[in-house]
Amino acid sequence: MTDSIKLLSLAVATPDNIILQTDAAETASRLFSHRFQDFKYLARVFESTGIRKRHLARPLSWFEQPHGWQDRMAAYAEVASELFRRTATAALQRAGLEASQVDCVVTASSTGLATPSLEARLAGEMGFRGDIERVPTFGLGCAAGVSGLAVATKMARSRPGAVILFVAIELCSLAFRLDELTRPNIIATALFGDGAAACVLRAGESGIAEIESTGEHLFPDSLGIMGWRIDDTGFGIVLDQSLPAFAETHLRGAVAGILERSGLLISDVDRFICHPGGAKVLTALESVLGLKDGALDIEREVIGDYGNMSSPTVLFVLERMIAAGLPSRSALLAMGPGFSASCITLRRVV
Repeated sequence: MTDSIKLLSLAVATPDNIILQTDAAETASRLFSHRFQDFKYLARVFESTGIRKRHLARPLSWFEQPHGWQDRMAAYAEVASELFRRTATAALQRAGLEASQVDCVVTASSTGLATPSLEARLAGEMGFRGDIERVPTFGLGCAAGVSGLAVATKMARSRPGAVILFVAIELCSLAFRLDELTRPNIIATALFGDGAAACVLRAGESGIAEIESTGEHLFPDSLGIMGWRIDDTGFGIVLDQSLPAFAETHLRGAVAGILERSGLLISDVDRFICHPGGAKVLTALESVLGLKDGALDIEREVIGDYGNMSSPTVLFVLERMIAAGLPSRSALLAMGPGFSASCITLRRVV
């Protein structure tokens, strides 16, 4: 179909500061062990995550000092702008397009605030037209790599022939807290990293894959599972330890319902491409989706190399899947605050 929405290109990027997990564990021990009696027990998470290294917005020494909203958001504006520039430019080049040809930009980010929004700040430098549509989204968290791409797909479908740029940027590290002596904060210091991804979409015949269907499921009475608590210092992580168990209990029915609305079954999907939220979450996803142990191997590779970067992480997995060769039908799947699940099915373009 000439009017189906195609993924034309995908590009990813990370900040230049690299931290090994062993260095993160040593630094966290030095900062927390003498103040938090449960740290010795929680410190095991630095090894159990399977993470080898991560990329951070600032050097490791920056996080050893207290920071408030002003310097956190100054760092966000600087580094997120650079990652936007790098990923958007690369994605457009791979699609054979200029920034002046972009009709709409959808930007997803839940780890920083910028007004004017990132795409407005960079419009002149990038070369966007004055009549470009801008759709910045906030609050979708880890699910935004999928749900934001779904928004971009709807924009492309509503304007046949329009070029839609989708950018997901997260600087999770800027939420690291020295003052929070809590289990979720310690886990966050062991799990999260920073990165960005950009996609170009357009209706037409050619592309990497057809975006076949999109859907979401919002679980009732689940606000406390994941999100931000906001105070004078910045963002504070909300991360319930029941997340893997919740996924095992509720996710399969939600995914089945999303697919059913598009006339599909779970068995129709050749490969689920999942957001690697953590080692336990990946094990739960394999169980829920009826996959053999270790099936989500690329997801484990990505989290090992980058940690959980929130929204762009699933697109890092997709990039590696594209390089390896997409199957006939795949499904992007991510969970995020709400609590919610987002799913997009892709058909390989022959």
